[in-house]
Amino acid sequence: MQDLIAKAATLLEALPYLQKFRGATFVVKYGGSFMDSPDPAVREGVAHDVVFLEAAGINPVVVHGGGKAITRAMTEAGLQAKFVQGLRVTDEATVGIVDRVLSREINPEVVATINSLNGKARGFAGTDIFTCRRVWLTGPGGEKLDIGLTGEVIAVNTAPLLACIAEGYTPVISPTARGEDGAIYNCNADVAAAQAAIALQARRLVFMSDVPGLLRDPKDPATLMPHLHVAEVDGLKRSGVVDKGMIPKVDSAVAAIQAGVEKVSFVDGRVRHAVLLEIFTDEGVGTEVVP
Repeated sequence: MQDLIAKAATLLEALPYLQKFRGATFVVKYGGSFMDSPDPAVREGVAHDVVFLEAAGINPVVVHGGGKAITRAMTEAGLQAKFVQGLRVTDEATVGIVDRVLSREINPEVVATINSLNGKARGFAGTDIFTCRRVWLTGPGGEKLDIGLTGEVIAVNTAPLLACIAEGYTPVISPTARGEDGAIYNCNADVAAAQAAIALQARRLVFMSDVPGLLRDPKDPATLMPHLHVAEVDGLKRSGVVDKGMIPKVDSAVAAIQAGVEKVSFVDGRVRHAVLLEIFTDEGVGTEVVP
């Protein structure tokens, strides 16, 4: 009986959040090594959370990554992955692999997993949703660094996404984009997710990866920062706490907060039902970005 009462208490803790968020749009960035875990329970964990959000009357929108799968495919094709300032260098040969892996392999898999759990999802290639401009990085000496067909999302075609949501489906979007020159570009999934959240006026943006959140010491999970204030970001970059692949995540979170997204969270996708724990419990998990 006590176990049953405890379950009821958990449901009651979630009640105010269910009431608050019903009808709201949440964007979930789905990425990390757990995406291709050999354990089906791990792979399906996020999909279960998405189906729960649907059932709770929330409108989830998923933007997925797939960096590890891309790197494996490149290795199989005899290509070596290169990164500059946390972004993948994408040449003509690489972008074809990126488009295939993200839009024609991973995207249908995510959609199929959600649908297999009695959810309703529909896949979109990022090239049909995102418009981008070419990214040029600045080197240590101020020189311009060319990283190829890597784009920064600058516009989101929300019409098909809103139509999808209106029909009760969860849009699942790959992080590719169409450049102003008509070419296909590889885009950072964190940036794409943030721009989708901004364009859709989402209430919440959740970044899922394979780290517990933002750590002051990347080697020590006990240094997790439960709250990150926007004003702290520049100092954390200078000190190296925010570095490499965390830079686009944090910058995207700040941009989303400044554009009106109420809350941005970094959660560990390896934790079962991390999305639900973050949204429907008082304590939450991971790091939340606040103004």
